[in-house]
Amino acid sequence: MQQRKDLEEIGKRILSETRTELYLSLRFLGPALDALGYQIDLRTRTVGTDGAVIRFNPRYLIRTFMEWPQSLTRAYLHMLMHGLFRHIYAREQYPDGELFDLCADIAAESLVDSIDDPAIKQVPSDFRESCYRKWREEVQVLTAEKLYHYFSGQPKDVERRRKIAAEFGRDDHGFWETPEDNSRPPQEAQANRQAQQEEWQKRARKTQDLLAGTGRESADDHGSLAWVLAFENNSRTDYREFLRRFAIVREEMRIDPDGFDYGYYHFGLEMYGNMPLIEENEFRETLGIDQLVIAIDTSGSTKPYLVERFLRETAAILAAQETFLHHVEIWLLECDNQVQKTIILKDVKELSRQAGNMEISGGMGTDFRPAFRYVQDQQRHGKLSNLRGLLYFTDGYGTYPEEATPYDTAFVYCTEADYDDSKTPDWAMKLYTGGSRWNEGSQ
Repeated sequence: MQQRKDLEEIGKRILSETRTELYLSLRFLGPALDALGYQIDLRTRTVGTDGAVIRFNPRYLIRTFMEWPQSLTRAYLHMLMHGLFRHIYAREQYPDGELFDLCADIAAESLVDSIDDPAIKQVPSDFRESCYRKWREEVQVLTAEKLYHYFSGQPKDVERRRKIAAEFGRDDHGFWETPEDNSRPPQEAQANRQAQQEEWQKRARKTQDLLAGTGRESADDHGSLAWVLAFENNSRTDYREFLRRFAIVREEMRIDPDGFDYGYYHFGLEMYGNMPLIEENEFRETLGIDQLVIAIDTSGSTKPYLVERFLRETAAILAAQETFLHHVEIWLLECDNQVQKTIILKDVKELSRQAGNMEISGGMGTDFRPAFRYVQDQQRHGKLSNLRGLLYFTDGYGTYPEEATPYDTAFVYCTEADYDDSKTPDWAMKLYTGGSRWNEGSQ
């Protein structure tokens, strides 16, 4: 028993020193480095994390620390990448867990390799370099999700996958599954896991902010981490947050009750008769939407009742925000392989009414490009000169445009129905609605 305690203490000291070295070299990782505790666990031969602690085999730590401490530093950073990108919690969403493990390790290692710091730098093998060249050409952004869809579409080569796993694997993923805890109800355990995931998402955003403040020269040393963090965080932006991004500051002819002090106002009236000391401020800065395009996929695979619920949710979110302008211009496009109908709405309330009176036009196959060409034509003719962004509600089965748009674009997928978001362009956001989110929109 005493021997186990001694080994655990040694293991914790090794991991603590490793964390300190990473903190001194990569200070922007502070939010992530402070997240994990340490716990001895002889079920693993190496190290692994469940998102709350690093579980370690002390003999592995002692041997690695003595022989190649840089490998241990990389393993620590590798596990932090799993946390920042929530690989630990995403695995259960994929039918082939073993393949997702492989893709998560590739994604983590590619980020570690991109960081130029002596504490973790190593010369990559020829095999690793050749893999990177191939994947960056065919997958571009090396996220676990994109790599999973890529490998799923390739003929399964067991021997090559084993070789890749040996090259890129560094930690034990056996702790990623939802832990069995007989001392608490399953729902409570799941809720704790969800809260843990949300905390990691917050740490990812804090890390992204810290990276943004390091300056251009330092950013070059951080490789692709800042860019991939921004890609992952922005591509999963909350639906409400995305709508708020369209908001712009402008003056609106409305009384601003917070723009002056009523005490001075009444004091002037009492002392000098009909002469208030401070005039009431007639203008108020508000946030509002100029123009918004909502494209609806009306191909045969899109369910009309889902379209109605999506529009009602959008109208409810906009109407609930006092900061949005009362008079907005919303262009509602019904599209399949062409723009079938255009409805221009001048008020958020009209959007809600329109949702209940939708007569879906179309029903052919899906091609997203005509809608973007239509918007471009309208801008050319000066009719969408104040366009803030475009939302495209779809199941994702169609042909996407290749070129990025000069305005914000998001493809919105309903989680209650079959959808495919794997081919969403890197320059566009992916938003998700359905389930409990329908209720959020109606509050």
